[in-house]
Amino acid sequence: MANPIKQFEIYSLVDMNIGNVDVSYTNSSLWMSIAVIVSIALFTISMRRKALVPGRMQAFAELTYELVANTIRENIGTKGRQYFPLVFTLFMVVLLGNMLGMIPYSFTFTSHIIVTAALAFLVFFTVLIMGFIKHGFHFFSLFLPPGVPWWLTPLILPIEIMSFLSRPITLSVRLFANMIAGHIMLKVFAGFSTGMMAIGTIGLLPGLLPMVFNSIMIGFEFLIAFLQAYVFAVLSCIYLKDSVEIDH
Repeated sequence: MANPIKQFEIYSLVDMNIGNVDVSYTNSSLWMSIAVIVSIALFTISMRRKALVPGRMQAFAELTYELVANTIRENIGTKGRQYFPLVFTLFMVVLLGNMLGMIPYSFTFTSHIIVTAALAFLVFFTVLIMGFIKHGFHFFSLFLPPGVPWWLTPLILPIEIMSFLSRPITLSVRLFANMIAGHIMLKVFAGFSTGMMAIGTIGLLPGLLPMVFNSIMIGFEFLIAFLQAYVFAVLSCIYLKDSVEIDH
């Protein structure tokens, strides 16, 4: 049976070094580049005609735009429109990373914690920087919910600070863990199926069961790939809201 972890291995395609820093072009870099090209080509071609009655590709582009716009409007409000480019980019990066990873012999770059952590910390530092720019030191009032008695402040304040600091960890681990677990499960069941069929005629019928189950799991994995991109966008909006308005 093939090693289910091998699909996550990063290897160099073009060796490059700047001083002592390794900046080699890897398989992960390749699929990130493909995601960028696919995204640009998809929306460029989709919106080229700008038809009053949209075709399938234009309808897809408009639905994607509306999905992100509505997510921002529902979770941040009208003031959150300034973050549309950021949230839309995050959604497309995660979505294409997840979906392209479903292609056989491809690479799922969202299955690596370094990638998801970079996206999560981008949101985290955006909240910090924009929060201080807009609210100054009043931004610290975020860590003390309104109506909390003064004698509970020493207890509530550390909890709120830890909760705020853990946001990039939970945001990145959620995406990374879901993608890596799903792909390992698919690989394991595919290995079971091919292994049992390789036994011979007797093993043919038992091998069909994991094959059927694996086919069903592939469908679920496509759904999870979309849901994880949507959840990442929603949580990003919830966190970005703290930089737009302070409730107290």
